[in-house]
Amino acid sequence: METIWFCLIAFSLTMYVLLDGFDLGAGILHLFIAKTDAERTTVLLTVGPVWDGNEVWLVVSAGTIFAVFPALYATAFSGFYLPLMMVLWLVVGRALGIEFRHQIDSPLWRPAWDAIFCLSSGALALFFGVALGNVARGVPIDAAGSFFEPLWTDFSPQRATGILDPYTLLAGLTAVAALAHHGALWVSMKTEGDLRDRARRAARAVGWAAVGCTVLVTLWTRGLQPHMAARFAAQPWGWLFPLVAVAGLAAAHGFRRKGRDLPAFLGSCAYLSGMMASVAFSIYPFVLPSSTDPERGLTIHAAAAHPSSLRIALAWWIPGILLAGGYFVFVYRKFAGRVTPNDDHY
Repeated sequence: METIWFCLIAFSLTMYVLLDGFDLGAGILHLFIAKTDAERTTVLLTVGPVWDGNEVWLVVSAGTIFAVFPALYATAFSGFYLPLMMVLWLVVGRALGIEFRHQIDSPLWRPAWDAIFCLSSGALALFFGVALGNVARGVPIDAAGSFFEPLWTDFSPQRATGILDPYTLLAGLTAVAALAHHGALWVSMKTEGDLRDRARRAARAVGWAAVGCTVLVTLWTRGLQPHMAARFAAQPWGWLFPLVAVAGLAAAHGFRRKGRDLPAFLGSCAYLSGMMASVAFSIYPFVLPSSTDPERGLTIHAAAAHPSSLRIALAWWIPGILLAGGYFVFVYRKFAGRVTPNDDHY
C-alpha cells in the first residue's frame, strides 16, 4: 500500500509539472516573445482558462502527503519552511500578475504586473527545481529525524550543502529551461502569426539549454547519490524512464523543426514525465533521502500512516481524482484551439 501511494504522489506531482509547467513557462517567456500589449494579452489568453485549475495538482500533492505520509510532511515542511513561504508568496504574486493586469488601462499599470508575472513564474520554476534537487541529493537528516539547511552557502564545493548551492541551483536552472521550453511549445501551439514564430524560436533556444542542463544535472546527480546507481543496477527496467525523457526531448526538437506544434508539445510532456519518473525511481523506497547517513533517510514505510488510514484514503482519493480528471477533460476541450487578441477566453 505504501508503494501505491508513493506512485500516486509521483503521478500527481508529474501532472502538476505537465499542466502548471506550461503556464509557468509562458509566464517566463511572455515579456520576450510578446512585443505589444495585445500579444501579451494573447499569451495570457492561452493560459487564462486553466492556470488556476492546474495548480489544483499541487494542492492535491501536498494534501496527499499530509494524509498518507505525515512524517514526510512534518520533516520536509519544517526543514524547508523558509523556502516554502517564499514559494507561497511567489504563487500569490503570479496570481496577482494575471488577475490585476486587466483592472486598470494604464501604460504603467499593465507593464508592472507583466513584470511581476514574469519574475514570479521564473522564480517559482527555479525554486521547484531547487526543491527537486534537494530531494534527489538528500538532506542532512539527524538522529532525531529532522534537518536544517541554510538558505544558501558560499557556493564553495568544499563547504556544507545548503538549500541553494551549486548543485541545487543547476537543478533549478534545468527546471527553468525545461519549463520555459514547455511553455514556448504551448504558446506556439495556441497562437498564430508572428507571436507563434517567436515562440518557436524561443523553444529552440531554451530547448537546447534544457538539453545541456539535463546532461549536466544527470551526471552530477549520479556522482552525488550512490543510491541512484544502485537502483538502476538492481532493476535495469528503470532505464525505461530516462529513455522516455530522452526520446521525448528529441521528439520535441524534431517536431518543432517541422512546425508540428501539438506533437512537439506532447514530446515535451514525455520528457518531463520521464524526468520526474526517473527521480522517483532513483530515490525509492525513500521519500526523503539523507545526504549524510543513508540509514537516516526517511522511507515510505517509516513515513506512512497506519495501513487502515491508507486504505480509507485510497477509497476517497480515487473518485476525487476521477472527478477532477473529468473536469480537466471538459475544460481543455472547451478551450481547445488557437487564440487571438479578439477572443474572450478569459
